[in-house]
Amino acid sequence: MELFLMCLKIFFARIIDVSLGTVRTIIVVKGKNIFAACVGFLEAMIWFLVVKDALNSGINSFWIVISYALGFAFGTAIGGIISSRFIKAKLNIQIIVDSNSINLINVLRDNEFAVSVVDAKGYKESDKLLLLVEIDSDRLEEIKHLVKENSQKAFIVVNETKYVQNGYFKNVVK
Repeated sequence: MELFLMCLKIFFARIIDVSLGTVRTIIVVKGKNIFAACVGFLEAMIWFLVVKDALNSGINSFWIVISYALGFAFGTAIGGIISSRFIKAKLNIQIIVDSNSINLINVLRDNEFAVSVVDAKGYKESDKLLLLVEIDSDRLEEIKHLVKENSQKAFIVVNETKYVQNGYFKNVVK
């Protein structure tokens, strides 16, 4: 029974500390270093307490190793889910379409996406348009659906944006 309780403790503590580590990493990338440091402090404290208990318990079982590894794996997955749901990002969408895709541009603008249009040359110098759209990450599926619905051969590239100044975003509270 003592082994089972130790394994459960390790498993759940690892889920918490690894989830925090995943979130902390994303927060650092977004430039929120002070908040990331606080999360890192909590993460390291949990990790230390779990390792200390596991090493000082006197229990020598491979089940402890499995609990530790499973907690790490589940923590990574859960941290990714938490990050994608609660840490919003700005995305830069580049859409390359044929020059006759004015309908797509109008549809995107009608759905309150700010679209910049640039003439481009594609393969074999065919005329193309490069559509540049900056969005909040929670609108990615919406724009992908609109593009697919209105221009099935569109080439789409999505990049995360680190910094945005000025411009137009739907539903932004100022």
